[in-house]
Amino acid sequence: MTPEEQDPLRRLDDPEYPALTMSQAAELLGVQAAFLRSLDSSGILSPHRSPGGHRRYSRRQLALAARMRVLLDDGHPVASAEVIVGLQDELAAARADLARLRDRPRGG
Repeated sequence: MTPEEQDPLRRLDDPEYPALTMSQAAELLGVQAAFLRSLDSSGILSPHRSPGGHRRYSRRQLALAARMRVLLDDGHPVASAEVIVGLQDELAAARADLARLRDRPRGG
């Protein structure tokens, strides 16, 4: 028996698990469902689809939508906001790589 079968609520700890419906996601983010649909239609978000075709969102997707909302609220166009988010992610990855290199023991 898998850990998820033993405790189905463990899936909620997975940031990729599509646990939230569109209305739940919109309520958590304080946005209209149309905002989430627009991120989907522009290709920024690709929500999972239930067997009935309903959009389902993961925590990772909600975090991305929240970041996009801040940039859009600041007046950035969608395309620019998408580039900014990508650059922020690249910078965070580069900083993490640098930290790992700095923490690595030096060889003789």
